[in-house]
Amino acid sequence: MKSKNNIRITFTLAISLLFTYAINAQKTEAAKYDQGFRLGFGLNAGVPTDEDVYNYALGADARLQYDLSKKTSLILTTGFTNLFISNDRKDLGIVPVKAGFKAFVWEDQFYVLGEVGGAFAVTNGANQHTYLYAPGIGYATKYIDVSVRYEGYTEYDTNQVALRLAYGFKL
Repeated sequence: MKSKNNIRITFTLAISLLFTYAINAQKTEAAKYDQGFRLGFGLNAGVPTDEDVYNYALGADARLQYDLSKKTSLILTTGFTNLFISNDRKDLGIVPVKAGFKAFVWEDQFYVLGEVGGAFAVTNGANQHTYLYAPGIGYATKYIDVSVRYEGYTEYDTNQVALRLAYGFKL
């Protein structure tokens, strides 16, 4: 139980520090950069960390991004992910809802991101909801976004490493 609380505290502090950086960066770079919203739609394929129970994960998502500067953005992501379960058990379908921060670190195309939020079970009568955290790295152009993330769930008996391929555009 202590490790779950430590993870939550660590991620809360990390996100807080990133938001503090973003606010300061916004003051100095806002005059030079046209801030705005972007919307992206992605497909996800994941490999669960507990391969004894789960085979693979597939999903789709929508991500709203607000650019604070040329190198920093706030993001909101939701969608649907299905964790395919082996044996004769029913699959687990979840709706993740995440908020996070994205920072471009190299050539305005390679980025790191961190998201935190919750996942809500919506299939097979499951009523188990969980907190989740999702650090990742990616590559983005004007329209295409490719990323890899680790998605950790506090209440499910697995986590996943997922690949996201997305198409995005400025609103």
